[in-house]
Amino acid sequence: MTPQFLQPNDQVRIVSPSGSINPDFIDGTKITLTSWGLEVTEGAFARTEFGRFAGTQEQRIADLQQALDDSSVKAILCSRGGYGLAQIIDKLDFSKFIVSPKWLIGFSDITILHNTITNLGVSSIHGIMAKHLTELPADSDQVLHLKEMLFGEFPTYTISGHPLNRQGKAEGKLIGGNLSVLMGLRGSKYDLPYKDNVLFIEDIAEKPYHIDRMMQNLRFSGALSELAGLVVGQFSDCDEDPLMKQTIAEIIAGAVSDYDYPVCFNFPAGHVEYNLPLLMGSKNNLNVVGDSVKLQF
Repeated sequence: MTPQFLQPNDQVRIVSPSGSINPDFIDGTKITLTSWGLEVTEGAFARTEFGRFAGTQEQRIADLQQALDDSSVKAILCSRGGYGLAQIIDKLDFSKFIVSPKWLIGFSDITILHNTITNLGVSSIHGIMAKHLTELPADSDQVLHLKEMLFGEFPTYTISGHPLNRQGKAEGKLIGGNLSVLMGLRGSKYDLPYKDNVLFIEDIAEKPYHIDRMMQNLRFSGALSELAGLVVGQFSDCDEDPLMKQTIAEIIAGAVSDYDYPVCFNFPAGHVEYNLPLLMGSKNNLNVVGDSVKLQF
């Protein structure tokens, strides 16, 4: 299911289910979303700080559950990632959400929500959150494409090729998100349906051998062998390790070297400023040719 596209005056709710957020970014996001003709509300605890978290578990559950249940809320924007959803995801009830699905927007730790919603058969948006919606120009690709997707216009992305790309065409649901978060869900009911789908991965501040360990888990568990395609996003602040004798891209390429589906490297999404929105849990077409890649929703 694709949630209903937004209309003028629709309500967007800002919640903080993971890490605490600078309140200025909530204020800035309200200005941006209001300029799109939307009504913007926020969870009662969206600005709360409890250690590294945006409130206690009970407060974060209350805000997110209320947003999921409220049929007048047409989109939920998570203010930031960080850490925290793993503590509360199993305490949330999605029964009303399924009856009246709405857009869920975010990335990083929000990967947990994308997985959950994908498994429920609903599309969501892996995209920028409050900081970038406050700081980026209104006409930036990241902001414009997010607005377009919410209002029903899905972009087609064409990017330059990469030496390690593997050519081919694939069609399947786009699944995934932050690699470290995905690994924390392996073996649980929040794990992904890898078979015949296109996996997107990105990460931040992970050591290359940690990335290798995670890719090997996906390999020897059989997940990588089941894919229709792989899209490798940005692995930012992941310092190369000369002792590994491979770059991060080479580590990932090696993990999928036994398979023949298309692989795209260096897609502009992840923990970077140029973080293009992706439609998760929905069919997409990936076409990798010699000098370019096209991703179409």
